[in-house]
Amino acid sequence: MPLLPRPPLILASSSRYRRELLLRLRIPFDAIRPEVDESAHDGESAEATALRLSRAKAETIAAQRPDAVVIGSDQVAESEGHAIGKPGTHENAVVQLRALSGKVARFHSGVCVIAPQTNRERQAQCEVVTTTVLFRALGDAEIDAYLKLETPYDCAGSAKAEALGIALLARIDSDDPTALIGLPLIRLVTMLRAIDYPVLPR
Repeated sequence: MPLLPRPPLILASSSRYRRELLLRLRIPFDAIRPEVDESAHDGESAEATALRLSRAKAETIAAQRPDAVVIGSDQVAESEGHAIGKPGTHENAVVQLRALSGKVARFHSGVCVIAPQTNRERQAQCEVVTTTVLFRALGDAEIDAYLKLETPYDCAGSAKAEALGIALLARIDSDDPTALIGLPLIRLVTMLRAIDYPVLPR
C-alpha cells in the first residue's frame, strides 16, 4: 500500500539554530516567524515560560495553517535563580561568562507539536527538556579569546556547545543532546510518531 503524503510541516520560529537542527531529519518544512510576546510572566518559572511560549508559538501559526503539522519551540536559561538572556554584544558576553564561571546553568527547551485540523479537536503535545550545564572556572583571557573566535552573541549563556563553546564546559547532563542547541529532536521525533507523521519509513 503506498504511503499517504505527509501534511505540510512548519517550524514556528525564525531561529537559524532550530532550522539547522530540523534539517537533520531530512523532511521538507517551512519556517514562519510567530508574532508572540516572549516576556516572562511575574512569578513564572523558567521551565513554565519555555512551555508556555512553545505552545503559544505553535498555536499562533497553527491558527493560520490548519492543514499543517506545526512545531513551536522556546528556550529559557537560568543560573542561581537569575535568567540568562542573549548577550547581544561582546561586553555583555564577557560579563555573562564571568558570572557563569564555575557555576551551573539550566537550559529549559520547550517543544510543542500541533497536528493538522481534522474532524476532532486539534491535538497538541508539549514538553520541556532541561539540560544542566556546569561551566569550568574561566579566566578573562580565555573568555576574551573565545568570544573573539566564535562571537556567540545570539546565544543564551554565550557558549555554543555544538562548537568551540564546548571547551568552556565541564559537564553537560541531558537526555536529549540537541535540546541545548534549541530544539529537542529526540522528543520531537517521538511526538511526530505519536501523530503518525512518518520520519522514517516503517
